[in-house]
Amino acid sequence: MSQDPAGPGGPYVVLAAAAARWDLVEGRLGPDLRARLAALLGVVRDADRPPGLRRAAAGDAADLLRERLPDVFGQEAQARLVPGGAVDGPLLVEGFAAEDLAVLLVDGHRMVGPVLGPVRARLLAEPALDAGTVLEHGSDPFAPDLIRLPGVGGQLRLPCFQFTEGVRPRPVVREVNALLAADRDPWGAADWWLSANAWLGTSPVRLLGTGGDRRLVDVAGFLLESE
Repeated sequence: MSQDPAGPGGPYVVLAAAAARWDLVEGRLGPDLRARLAALLGVVRDADRPPGLRRAAAGDAADLLRERLPDVFGQEAQARLVPGGAVDGPLLVEGFAAEDLAVLLVDGHRMVGPVLGPVRARLLAEPALDAGTVLEHGSDPFAPDLIRLPGVGGQLRLPCFQFTEGVRPRPVVREVNALLAADRDPWGAADWWLSANAWLGTSPVRLLGTGGDRRLVDVAGFLLESE
């Protein structure tokens, strides 16, 4: 490719811009284009692939967007974009990175950008089990009262705090998760458990196993009533 990957109009800038403009772009991606982009983005963010291969995949993905959506990603439009971001960090366009496009398209959720992206990273950094491990221990990983967070490639991660050492779901966690509608908003439910709570004086997860189970249910219930 002739463009500087890090410069205005370069492939990483195009991918970051597509994430920033997802509401405009999403409806214009047909099934074939979505599949081709998803495959390329899987290579772009695979840290085990050679850097040259990842750059080439980013270039191919950007070329697809330029070809199919020239009004948004054509040369004239992209020349006006000035990427930002830290010197050693990812290129950003309006606070969005190329990785965010993979999250939107492949992982299938909107925890991206300058506000929600750091929340996603923090929650996915928590110890978690995969669905197969939970199933092997006799529990249903797809129960509606368990939190399932889509990680890289959409692979489900079930935060460990929901389970005992024997990988059995904690009854109080299931009760609270039901109140928090974890099946519809798993990120919000996980953030509730893992963030400081003014009413409790600590993060709810720290009270698990301390005899304060009913307080957790009561506080979650208050949250539901206040909405």
